[in-house]
Amino acid sequence: MSHVYPSYNRAKLAFEYGEGPWLFDAQGARYFDFGAGVAVNSFGHAHPRLASVLSDQASKLWHVSNLYEIPGQEALAQKLCEVSFASYAFFTNSGAEAIECAIKTARRFHFDQDMPRSKIISFEGCFHGRTLAGIAASGAPKMVDGFGPMPEGFARVALSEEGLAEELDEDTAAILIEPIQGEGGIRTVSDEFLKHIRKEADRVGALVIFDEIQCGMGRSGRMFAYEHSGVEPDIMALAKGIGGGFPLGACLANERAGRTMVAGTHGSTYGGNPLACRVGLEVIDMMGEDEFLPHVNKLAGHAAQRLGGIIADNPEIFEELRGEGLMLGLKCKIDGVAFVEAGRQNGVLTVPAAENVVRLLPPLNMTIEELDAGIDLLEKTANEMKAKL
Repeated sequence: MSHVYPSYNRAKLAFEYGEGPWLFDAQGARYFDFGAGVAVNSFGHAHPRLASVLSDQASKLWHVSNLYEIPGQEALAQKLCEVSFASYAFFTNSGAEAIECAIKTARRFHFDQDMPRSKIISFEGCFHGRTLAGIAASGAPKMVDGFGPMPEGFARVALSEEGLAEELDEDTAAILIEPIQGEGGIRTVSDEFLKHIRKEADRVGALVIFDEIQCGMGRSGRMFAYEHSGVEPDIMALAKGIGGGFPLGACLANERAGRTMVAGTHGSTYGGNPLACRVGLEVIDMMGEDEFLPHVNKLAGHAAQRLGGIIADNPEIFEELRGEGLMLGLKCKIDGVAFVEAGRQNGVLTVPAAENVVRLLPPLNMTIEELDAGIDLLEKTANEMKAKL
């Protein structure tokens, strides 16, 4: 028996090493990784620049306590604030921790105004991690069952103006939303609705929290997904792609929210350690290069064109293509999980999501030729499944 918690439904696959968008098992079989560790490996596997800075920093200093100044943490915070709406950054080890910090920051902001508020409004289809606060915000029975009682102060509503109106009031501390829902089935929130959220939050004095853990860091074709709408949040949670595969997360906040998190209000033993921040700095530098985001959008356009053709040729298998940039979803007419499993047999790795969607979250730095190789395997899988109908 395995002595690891039986909390994952794992595929019977184990990998020895990776190169770019490819993973290799012990027998040498290779798999195109359209999951990228669920949007984590922004630059694929074993990128030489990231491996080099990781090795260099590991030979110098891994960890010191946040009782002391950490120059790399200061540098990474400055860079993140320069490229975003934010004035402050708090570093974590994961997205779940970043959400926890975001919720605390929102409630602390109102406490600091001598007008305490507790309610956090979230939306159907959301996913905000697996802490108790995260699953209370998400509200899905499969996540909540067996872990009660849930923390109070969370309200989940329909992803609509009418849904928001049902709960929004002057006890609302913040509205929490993913600009593109990942686990919820690659559902892109419209620019109009994000603008409505911002307007309504301002009307009642609530804050806006964007969860860009999956859709941020270049994944949507912009550095942050909120840039598509022009709507700035007050607080934003980041993780996954920010470390390029190394555990790193961040909670960003504007000046008025961030300044309320004074000494003693929050902390982390490992968050913002020198090793994580050195890798994060390199990721930001690589994403800031002039050709990076144009290349992501070139790949995205090519992927949309090819996948659109596959959908048109396989109407029995697929319904539509969803998403932005290289955060894409194939909504299936057949069982999406079955398509994921069939793909593995053909050497292509994808990620299932809600609403019978197959997620495609590949590295952002692939070549067109590498992307085509992966899409060819998706097409092969679709054709094989169609032949069996």
